[in-house]
Amino acid sequence: MKLRIARHHDNAQTHAVNMSFRNIEDVNSADILSNAGLFEAGEEEKKLLCLLGDGRLLVVDGQNLNPHVMSYQGRLERMGRPYQVVFTTVDVIRRINQNASSSVADRHQEHSMMQVTAKDLLTKACRARASDVHIRVRKNCTELYFRIHNDLMPVGGQTREYGERLLATMYGAMASVSDSSYKPTERQDASISDRDKLPPGLYGVRIATVPTNEGTVMVLRLLYNDAGETTDLRPLGFSQEHADLLQQLKEQPVGINIISGPTGSGKSTTLQRVLTGEILEAGGKMHVLTIEDPVEYPIEGAVQTAVTNAGSEEERSRMFAAAISNAMRLDPDTIMIGEVRDRATAQNALRASMTGHQVWTTVHANSALAIMDRLVDLGLPLNLAADHTVITGLISQRLVKTLCPDCRLPLAAHPEELPAAVLARVRQVVSATLEGVCVLGKGCPSCNHHGTIGRTVVAEIIIPDDQFFRYVRLGEKTLAVNYWLRELGGRTMLDHAIAKVAEGVIDPRMAEKVVGHFHFGMAQVGPFLHVVEGGSAT
Repeated sequence: MKLRIARHHDNAQTHAVNMSFRNIEDVNSADILSNAGLFEAGEEEKKLLCLLGDGRLLVVDGQNLNPHVMSYQGRLERMGRPYQVVFTTVDVIRRINQNASSSVADRHQEHSMMQVTAKDLLTKACRARASDVHIRVRKNCTELYFRIHNDLMPVGGQTREYGERLLATMYGAMASVSDSSYKPTERQDASISDRDKLPPGLYGVRIATVPTNEGTVMVLRLLYNDAGETTDLRPLGFSQEHADLLQQLKEQPVGINIISGPTGSGKSTTLQRVLTGEILEAGGKMHVLTIEDPVEYPIEGAVQTAVTNAGSEEERSRMFAAAISNAMRLDPDTIMIGEVRDRATAQNALRASMTGHQVWTTVHANSALAIMDRLVDLGLPLNLAADHTVITGLISQRLVKTLCPDCRLPLAAHPEELPAAVLARVRQVVSATLEGVCVLGKGCPSCNHHGTIGRTVVAEIIIPDDQFFRYVRLGEKTLAVNYWLRELGGRTMLDHAIAKVAEGVIDPRMAEKVVGHFHFGMAQVGPFLHVVEGGSAT
């Protein structure tokens, strides 16, 4: 059977390959790259084309303008893979793929072995209580890192080929929500939720990949299910006063409560415990519906729905808005929206709270008051948003490393451990004698020689009233903050951090990295002294 070589190809990136044979027998002896690996074609593409190791791209005659063929060619060009189009028949493509079945089986076996390797890597990360795993495929090597207590720590290296196989296996063979195939030259997102592919103690993994000038970076966010049957917020680091305020918000039948903080600040963990507590307190008589992208943590008794596989931000925005509108027709008592990050989602979240539902959600903002600025930035009218009957709670939280109680050092005995400027600020806002304040020790077996044993929440919560929002509508932020502190009994995140420094729970330097420099006159330590010793959150 003869193959007809394409006489001309317009794309400048396609390089001619010296063709020394034309028969199907010769084709069968060549390596087939489109069945697995970096150049693996999708199921529809495999019916129309086949990429050989010598650079020939076999294409069914007359299908050169087929979208599947053009998409695959574009992918090869982005990856810098030279190829020469050769036209043939459907029968040739079918026979080649059939003859390559044994080779594919070998690759599947390699995939299975790599899955064991990937699971071992996740198990090791879980034992270290890592929040993220970074896999960096560089020009000549692969680097592995764990993020432990917010620090990125190297944990080993491998060859570039190892990294490429590991990434392809994790994305193509382990991910449950992803594109049809792994594409190292494109940004891709996925998740692993199949329990058989995860170590014990890990509920799921979020995957994000991005191409670099040298290769590819994949970041795995590890999702632990630490809540269990515990709904107490104090072990996370919240004070008793915080827990009382959150309980007050849980008991409000309507209104939107918004939690802010940067990525990895424990917002989802807080939401999990709040909603689990609501359901348990209602004796299962409450209908809690979540809308997430994707579902992160299990909430026993809630109906959790995922908005996934959106091809663009515009599509995601449309799907989220549609999901919220649909949720309001499903008779919910409480709606949880994973994150508000566009105008359509913000508008629908506000509409849900205005139509008789309790809503919980998260945004990225620097403080509780800054949540209002973020909502305006997303396109909500300030006069509509700044209404205490609509927005009932503003919460902001961060995570600070918790000192190991076995090796922490009393600052009074070791004042030389702090820079002079930091020491002066601690004396001003905590105590001139430094009594109770501790700093990072050298590490011990109890903390695996890290000096820290986890992270703890520092937070601020505003339950606004009409006067507070009147100041906000007038643009008088300073008056709004002063009113919250003096009339509503508010305490800032800075106050909470200083209280934990006073108890020896966190190091002053670590606290200032999260909340900023301590300021004399801002600290109001007293009400926050009732925190759980060593309270931490992941």
